[in-house]
Amino acid sequence: MMTMDDTPPHHAAPQAGMTSPPSPTGEQIAARAESMGARLRDARAEIGRVILGQDRVIDLVLTTIISGGHALLVGAPGLGKTLLVTTLGHVMGMDGRRVQFTPDLMPSDILGSEILDEDENGRRSFRFVAGPVFCQLLMADEINRASPRTQSALLQAMQEHEVAIAGTNHLLPRPFHVLATQNPIEQEGTYPLPEAQLDRFLMQVTLDFPDASAERAMLLATTGATTATARPVLAASDVLAAQELVRALPVGEQVVDAIVRLVRAARPETTDDPTIREAVAWGPGPRAAQALMLATRARALLDGRLSPTIGDVAALAHPILAHRMALSFTARAENVRLATLIDTLVGRIG
Repeated sequence: MMTMDDTPPHHAAPQAGMTSPPSPTGEQIAARAESMGARLRDARAEIGRVILGQDRVIDLVLTTIISGGHALLVGAPGLGKTLLVTTLGHVMGMDGRRVQFTPDLMPSDILGSEILDEDENGRRSFRFVAGPVFCQLLMADEINRASPRTQSALLQAMQEHEVAIAGTNHLLPRPFHVLATQNPIEQEGTYPLPEAQLDRFLMQVTLDFPDASAERAMLLATTGATTATARPVLAASDVLAAQELVRALPVGEQVVDAIVRLVRAARPETTDDPTIREAVAWGPGPRAAQALMLATRARALLDGRLSPTIGDVAALAHPILAHRMALSFTARAENVRLATLIDTLVGRIG
């Protein structure tokens, strides 16, 4: 199975007799990074005009998108999760769809299905009707309310950017991203996401309540005669260009070593820390390291830097590791906090 840092299946290999284009030079990468970074910061500012008091969340979601990944947004109702996704798609020029996940939602409601058509001559044939997953930005609202059967319908789409219907593979548009929301408060009638699906999300982004000044600004901005709107800044082709640029940015050996040490130290099987060995039931797999490699470069690009630092690894450790780790029963009984364990691990990589 393809892993996150492999070439996506829709990138075809060069045919025989064809030559690959020359790799860009360091100067070309630097010039592209400077130009793209400025445009991404414009996009961040436009989103911030509508989504108030959630600057950290905006940065993390933008980092996820230009890393080529998916994000799980966790927060209480009314914090602007739906508005964030809608505004992001508008600003970045992506075709967006929204699916409200409910217990009776079926996989075909997301992926699509084949229907039997009959022409004017009476000949019958099957025709595929695409579902809402065939878009560039899919909002899976309250994803944990659907049954595991329906949740699993997204696995192939998220990992391989295609879906198989009646034995035929259908490619999804490019770019393709899933931004799923989850309400951590009301858990009755929900189905927790399995570990395999959680691992497909590059980040888990937690939305907190805004501070007093941001909440006051929000009241004034949203209850008047007019509301703030964001203008489009990028197109879908620009998002693809940013994703390619992220993979071209250099990463220093110290950053690579820090990522490897952090991920291996978070696993009970490979850690040297007895506390992690006893408190963690299962830890992050290779996708966590791949996510850190991509997301640190994306964060550097968004901040106007040409390469990531260990500080980027530390800043992204929580959203990338938290949903890929689980505490043991004993640790939960002793009120051990996963965030505290990750803080301890981050403190050792610097």
